[in-house]
This record gives sequence, structure tokens and C-alpha cells, in this order.
Amino acid sequence: MEIYIDKYVAYLKNVKKSSDNTMASYKRDLLKLNIFLKSYGENDISSINETNLNSYVLYIEKQGMSMATVSRNIASIKSFFSFLLREGDIISDPSENIKPPKIEKKVPDVLTISEVNKLLAQPGDKTPKEIRDRAMLELLYATGIRVTELVTLKISDVNLKMGFIECHDSNKSRIIPIDETAQRALAIYINNVRSDMCKDSEYLFSNCKGSPMTRQGFWKIIKYYAAKAGIDKDITPHMIRHSFASHLLNNGADIKAVQEMLGHVDISTTQIYLNSKQSRLKEEYRKAHPRA
Repeated sequence: MEIYIDKYVAYLKNVKKSSDNTMASYKRDLLKLNIFLKSYGENDISSINETNLNSYVLYIEKQGMSMATVSRNIASIKSFFSFLLREGDIISDPSENIKPPKIEKKVPDVLTISEVNKLLAQPGDKTPKEIRDRAMLELLYATGIRVTELVTLKISDVNLKMGFIECHDSNKSRIIPIDETAQRALAIYINNVRSDMCKDSEYLFSNCKGSPMTRQGFWKIIKYYAAKAGIDKDITPHMIRHSFASHLLNNGADIKAVQEMLGHVDISTTQIYLNSKQSRLKEEYRKAHPRA
């Protein structure tokens, strides 16, 4: 089954132009399925049937996985077997009747504008690390990019004169404007401290040792400043992305423009932030209306 998984991942990369994170998730899900099937003696791709797959779904549910994770695994399996059917590697799709659990779309947790301002005000301007941290936080909120995209940005992706960055996701790219505050923070960082911190690196940001910044490294940075700001929320880089989208839509931004900046393929993914706006309005209504 491994050769078919590799074939499918190559299809995701070369044809679907999927992101590295998406490809990794699909491959991880399918390799787990392969291990399960092998443990029951199923080594032939053509002999896998609906009963095998239903058994696997029950197995991962019993492992305590969330419904969202179970649903993602099922999506990976269905996409994989659908691909094999189109390629002629199997004559019927054993996943055709496998149904994912119904998941109510949860409105993303976001920061208030006041909380964002508190967070962004935390880094000082005395040390190279503080200047770098301010630039990273300002850029994250100004653009709503993913943490992976933030830490893999290259200096060549930044155009301060025109006020935008070019963000790359696998083989796709998108242009995102940056506001004046983020431009100033970036200019101070690039002009004053970046050359010493990053040495000869092509990446925009590095850690204090000069190596490329990692997702985990930035995670620690954002946790540190959240605690320093006294914000009683489990702030993550993705929450900043959620806040970016929610605040734009709350202030009248066009949803298709927000979709493009976020890099969402399907606009329904962006529409969940409208639900956030509606929930906020309902809450305000309940608090203020005399008969609510």
C-alpha cells in the first residue's frame, strides 16, 4: 500500500498543488491506516473492503481522537481511494459509503482589538530580540498569515516600498498588503538588526543563534508576550490569524478579499468568520435589548 500512498502524495504535490502541511497530514493519516490493515493481514490494496475501513474508523474513535480528527482521517481515506479508482488501480471504492461524523462548525476563538493592542505593545525596542519580536507580531496580525508561512518568509518576499509581502504556500503564492505600523516595525528590524541576527540567511527571521526561526520557537515567543500582557486566553499564532480575519470582516471588508489574503481555496472556510461577527452581535443584542 505504501507505493500507492507515495503515488497519491505525488499527485497532491504536482497536480493539486497542495501545501506541505496538507500533504504531510494526508500521508500521516494513510500510513496509520496501512499499519492497522497490515496488523490484520490486509496487504493487497485490491482486497481492502468497506468492513476493513469501518473497523479502522471504530478503532481511531476508541483511541479518544476528537470528532474533527476522525473526520479528517475519513476525508484522507476517501480522497485516497477515489484517486486510486480514477487511476484504475482498484475497480471499486471501498470508502464510498464511509460517512464522516457530523461536526458543528465552531466559531473560532479570537482576541478583541484591545487584547491585540496589548499583545503587540509588549515587545520593547531596546534589544535586537525585542525589535525582531515586535516585527514578527505586527506582521502576523497585519497579514493573517499562518505561522509556517511567517517563519519561512524570505527577505526577498518583502516589499516595504510598495507595502506588501509575497506569501508562498507550496507552489502557489499570494500578495498581501501590510499596514503602516507593521511596515515601520519591519523597517526598523531590517535596517538595524536583521543583518546581525540572520547573518547570511535568506530568511526574514531567525532565532537568536542565527538559525531559521521554527514554529515552536515562535509559539514560545507569543506565549511569553501573552502572559506578559496579562491576557487570560490560550493565545496561539492561529488565533491571531482568526482575529485578523474577524476584525477585517467586522469592519466591513469584502469577504472575497479576506479569502484571498488568507489563501482559502473555498470561501465557505472564510464564511465561518461571519458567524463570529453574528455571534458577537447576538451577544450585544442579548445584553442591551430590554426584552432579550
